[in-house]
This record gives sequence, C-alpha cells and structure tokens, in this order.
Amino acid sequence: MEREQTRAALAVMRVFDGVQLRDALAQVDDRSGLRGRTLVQELAYGTLRRWGELDAIVERLAAKPIADPLLRMLIAVALYQIDYTRAPPFAIVDRAVAAAGSGVRPAAKALVNALLRRYLRERDTIRRAALTTDVARYSYPKWWIERIRGDYADEWQAVLDAGNARAPLTLRVNRRATTQEALAQRFANAGIAAEPIGDAALILREPRPVADLPGFAEGAFSVQDLAAQLAAPFLDVRDGMRVLDACAAPGGKTAHLLELADADVLALDIDAGRLARIRENVERLRLPDHGVRYVEGDAGDPQPWFDGTRFDRILLDAPCTASGIVRRHPDAKWRHREGDVERFARTQARLLDACWPLLLPGGKLLYATCSVFAAENTARVEGFVARHADALRETLSFASPATHRNGQLLPSPEGARHNQDGFFYALLHKR
Repeated sequence: MEREQTRAALAVMRVFDGVQLRDALAQVDDRSGLRGRTLVQELAYGTLRRWGELDAIVERLAAKPIADPLLRMLIAVALYQIDYTRAPPFAIVDRAVAAAGSGVRPAAKALVNALLRRYLRERDTIRRAALTTDVARYSYPKWWIERIRGDYADEWQAVLDAGNARAPLTLRVNRRATTQEALAQRFANAGIAAEPIGDAALILREPRPVADLPGFAEGAFSVQDLAAQLAAPFLDVRDGMRVLDACAAPGGKTAHLLELADADVLALDIDAGRLARIRENVERLRLPDHGVRYVEGDAGDPQPWFDGTRFDRILLDAPCTASGIVRRHPDAKWRHREGDVERFARTQARLLDACWPLLLPGGKLLYATCSVFAAENTARVEGFVARHADALRETLSFASPATHRNGQLLPSPEGARHNQDGFFYALLHKR
C-alpha cells in the first residue's frame, strides 16, 4: 500500500501542475500489476473527487501550512482512504508514515503519524470545523461553484453533488453485431448483472475490466455514457448521407453513426494519434470501413481539408471544460481555471461559424458538449442563431427518466436508473 499511496500522491500533484489524470497515472505507473494499478487509480481519482474536503482537513490538522506539495498530497490520499475505503485505518497510517519517510524525507514521518492519528481520535470534531466553506463542502473551486449557482439557481447543489458521485460502467450495444437482449443474456450466463436502458445501453451493476467482458473482442459493444449515446440518433443519419464528424476522437460517436446507417462519414480530428484510436475502435467493432475516411485537420479551418462537397449532417462535439463529466474525470475541476470557460466559448463559436457553410440547405448540425456551463451551451447556440438567419434550432425529445433543461442533460445522482453524465445538445436545421 505504501508504494501505491506514493504513486497516487504523485499523480495528484501532477494534475495540479496541469497534467490530465490519465497521463499523470501513466507517468507514475511502475508496472506492478493490475491490482497495484487499480489501487493507485482508485486513490488518485477519489482524492481528486474529494480534494476540497481533504485539503480543508489537512489545513485544519496542521499547525502551519505544509509547504512540500508531495507531503500534502500523501496526507490527503491517506485521509481519503480512511474516510472512503475499507482498508484498516491503522494500516493506512503506518503505510503513509513509511511513504512520507521514503518519498519526502525521514523527518516527515513523525508529522504524518501525529496528524493522521489525531484525525482518527478527533475525526468528527475536525470534520465539523473544516467543512465550513462551500469549497470544502462540495469539493469544487470557488469560481466553479459560483458559476453553477448562477446557471442553476434551484438545482446547483444537486448538480455539484452529482458530479462527485461514482459513474456506472455503461455500454452501447453494437446493433450490427448483436442485440441488447442477446448481450444482456450473454452477460447473465457469465454471472454478470447488467440492466438494459433505452434502445441500446446496458449498465453494469459492478464495474470490471472492459476487455474481460464477453463479446468485447468480437466488437459486440462499446463503452459510452447514456448521455453521449443520444448524439447519433439525434442527428438522424440515413443510408447514403454524407456526414462530417467534426471533432471525432476518440471515436465513440463515429462508430455509433456507422452502426446506425450506411453513410459516408468523414472523421475529422486535429490530432493524428487520436485518429488512429478511432480506426482501432471501428476495426474492433467490425464496422464497414469503406464508409469512413480519417482526416487530420482543424474543423475551425476547413480550407486545407474540405473538398467542396457539402454535408447532409454535421456532428460538432466541441472541445469544452468537461464540466459535465467530472464524476468520470475529477481532475478537470482542479486543472481548469475560470478563464478557460471563456477560452473554450471562443473556440466553440469559431467552430460553429466555420462548420455551418459546409452544411447543405435542409441539412442538420448537432452541436454537443460534455459541459454543464451555460456559457458553453445555451449562450453559444443563442449567439449563433442570432448571427445566422438561415439557422433554426429544432426541439429535441429526451427519454422521460432523463433529467434535462432546454437541451441540457444534468448529471445523475449515484444509483439513478437513467444514470447519465452532464451533456448538452442543440440540433440546428439549415433553411
């Protein structure tokens, strides 16, 4: 456990230096085996999910600020284990003390031991004293809390709490390979409980390595949240249509389009490496690759890659703060700064304006983000429609269990039947 605590603390520290958690975990991976990597991932994700709370407790425990960032992270990781895992508390403390001695400096052992053992003795009192601010209570930066409060006057607390819930493992059944019912039965035969939701989803009751699930190698399913599974059906793609997936990586929506129709899909992304991942997904799902082209390019600058033939449908899943999927990516809360919202909003407006001329009259463009910030969603679409007289926003129908407001899907609390991330959709028809 000592080694895993240290690696998790290092990963958390790198997130605060601006590294995505996925990359930070890869940087600290010592190839110690699946069990060790799983524990490091759990500790890093959990610590970031509860960072506001944990950091407030560390500050309350320490007589003076802890200057060494790794030491601060190690204590926070241990506090997360004490409060949110089943590991024996005194074993957690012993490992954290050893980790501080080997990873920071020998003299740090006494401080870590004293702070954590005090916490075990006075936990309730310390927590009451520490969790007095919104940052500590909700575990988000202050600016994030204020923005959510402004966007959701009646639901802001629920939105924040849902973002700290654990997201389920949700699969999208590949209709070209099997059916929802058949895959659910295959899982049941293997002792895996999965609940069918909607037209093509299965939610697993207990998460497990995806590659170990029956049917993965044959392309029977993809991993995709319920909210993200709505994109391809909303776009209403039919056989023979020419479709642009404008920011395609990692390719879940590209594959879904190919599952639903024999269309001519141009999968565009600015990152060549991420384009390779799309191709790998399409190949694993055994989808017809003659209907898709992989093009490296910037959707905001079509001139280098656009051949002049306009599209019947465009999917613009725009870059964003990922504020709607923080339950899966809690590092986003702490990597982003308030100015990033406006920076993304400018990019989104540029992409919308650049893609619109590529759409045929009578065609449809679906604007999507995995954000819950109105500045990236309703404000962007309203501004776009005001600038383009030929743009008409169509009404979208959502499943009745899905919590939504004017195209904005809200993240679900843990255990909700229709368990979804926060996502936004606006379908624009070109007159």
